[in-house]
Amino acid sequence: MTQHRFLSVGKHKIFFREAGDPAAPALVLLHGFPSSSFMYRHLLERLGDRFHLVAPDLPGFGFTQSPPRGEFSYSFAALTDVMADFVAAIGLDKFALMVFDYGAPVGLRLALRRPEAITAIISQNGNAYEEGLSENWNPIQQYWRNPTAENRDGLRAFLTPEATKWQYTHGVIDETLVAPEAYTLDSALLARPGNVDIQLDLFLDYASNIALYPKFQALLRTRRIPVLAVWGKNDPYFLPAGAEAFRRDVPEAEIRLFDTGHFALETHAEDIADAIGRFLAPAPLRVVAN
Repeated sequence: MTQHRFLSVGKHKIFFREAGDPAAPALVLLHGFPSSSFMYRHLLERLGDRFHLVAPDLPGFGFTQSPPRGEFSYSFAALTDVMADFVAAIGLDKFALMVFDYGAPVGLRLALRRPEAITAIISQNGNAYEEGLSENWNPIQQYWRNPTAENRDGLRAFLTPEATKWQYTHGVIDETLVAPEAYTLDSALLARPGNVDIQLDLFLDYASNIALYPKFQALLRTRRIPVLAVWGKNDPYFLPAGAEAFRRDVPEAEIRLFDTGHFALETHAEDIADAIGRFLAPAPLRVVAN
């Protein structure tokens, strides 16, 4: 059973979904753009009998209540600060991370700060290698190189309801499997007053994540954190090469590619839940399952 809660962290009121016994192994699930913890609803239902799952909404997303732009710096470093405080507030000492899209740099920044706390990383189209970036990043990269008002305004097209729906349906073999509530909710929350400029600020700051890729990779390589990549191979933004690249630093990383798009959980939740369950199971069970 999934519970829906708020927790005050500094000036933020973090909304999060929680399932499972708090005494069970913990899994923190970090969403990405333009979504919220709602994207993990199927996993919370399927894995809550074995794990303690906690899925927060990042500041600027979902139902989390945060200070307006100008009173809070919407950067990936700042999002990580808030998530670090959130994880501490709910009392998690050791936990696995599941990361998607924006959740990947937030989660990996968190892992840089607390490497001893991270038991495993599950990446669902959560990139940490430059070869995983598709050409669809070109307009955003142009904004990084030349952050003019014109280039900023050119990115507003990424924030329309049509663009959000496209992210959910592109590369999906059967679009009837994608619940319209998902992209409709995202669009409604993106349209809140002031939110567009918050998202444009994060587009600009994403360059800071690319700069940290070598440190993310070194962390994986030196700590040998177990990695499972469950990837929609038709993702228009994060290419399958980004999943395969994990093996460069973690040779035993498990890579699963699914014939779907960016939001792989919308169409393959059962398969991904099964992969996660086997991956996070105690070692003897994993040997038998394989």
